[in-house]
Amino acid sequence: MDFIVEYLSFFVIQGEGGDTSAAKTFKHYQTLDRYDYAESELKSFLDGEFARICKRKAERHPSTDNAPTKIGRFIVEPGYELDSNPNYNTFQRLRMAESAQEFHGFADELVRLYMEAAAVRGGAFIVVHATPNRHTDEPLLFVLKCDFEPKIARITDEHNLISQVEMAISARNMKSIQYPLMPEEGMLELWELKIHQASHARYFEDFLRFVSYEKAMPELMSDHMLEMVHEYMEDKWQGQASEAREQEAQQFEVWAAREKRELQESWPQERVVAAAERLIEQQPNLSVAFKLGDWAVKGPLAEFGLSIHFATYNGRYVALIEGDGFQFDRSMSPVELLQPPDLLEVLEYVGRKREKETESASRLDGLPY
Repeated sequence: MDFIVEYLSFFVIQGEGGDTSAAKTFKHYQTLDRYDYAESELKSFLDGEFARICKRKAERHPSTDNAPTKIGRFIVEPGYELDSNPNYNTFQRLRMAESAQEFHGFADELVRLYMEAAAVRGGAFIVVHATPNRHTDEPLLFVLKCDFEPKIARITDEHNLISQVEMAISARNMKSIQYPLMPEEGMLELWELKIHQASHARYFEDFLRFVSYEKAMPELMSDHMLEMVHEYMEDKWQGQASEAREQEAQQFEVWAAREKRELQESWPQERVVAAAERLIEQQPNLSVAFKLGDWAVKGPLAEFGLSIHFATYNGRYVALIEGDGFQFDRSMSPVELLQPPDLLEVLEYVGRKREKETESASRLDGLPY
């Protein structure tokens, strides 16, 4: 994917004494047109980055809220158009700039907006107007932030050996904004943009105050689960208010609020499978993870009730996992040499074990203190 860079504005953000908490200032170094860019050192530094940014995958509902790459959508009030969003207007002015001077003016507005974000660090702030000429005539806007690299030395000659570089930047861990989003080559989504922040800091989310992001998948699935719990309560109680209903509702609230949750033993298998199917329709790759005793298990939610089963036997919880074969990795263990007994023999052993534990507990209860 080749890009024609029409305009590029280069700014440097600096703080006093290198202190990340110190007041920051910025300076405009240069704004280039396509001819200046073609002759500049920035061309070799940036040319490969534009295609890399466009091809970087982003999930609409990431697996974690801390995902480095996200899709954002401009926020508008009901009944209003896209041009009512201030962030959209800022980006659109940069995309539609007709001269390097005009582009510099709009880029200056953008960097001032960025400077208002919390915990801004020093570095290079680069705003680029570029067109992927093979796929579309519509320009894309790239906003790039490169932090300063500490303690960078450059080899000079055989006499001085090295010299210190005061303001070195690199494309490693570069933060970026791409607007508009290009879900497929040549297809642009004007309502959406893509941000990439390699660090835990959320500078771009902070300064783009009128852009929203979809919930991460765990939070989204939790919301759907609570909706189904609400449906279950309405089906069960049919609008009836009672102390028993309040107690059950409180039980579910406590369960949902806990980070580590236990089996609730509230729903029959059929309802659980039906609820799982509803979630899987929205996200086919959902997994379920649990611990039983000291064992941790994770697998596809779609297999619950098919190849993984929960049960109770003689007062003990049992997780039954079936498959065509075992596979082991890391260091070898004697378990790999087992000739598996019949399942009924294992259940008989579990039952005897439980009976022995009960007998031991009874004898201890009968001892005088």
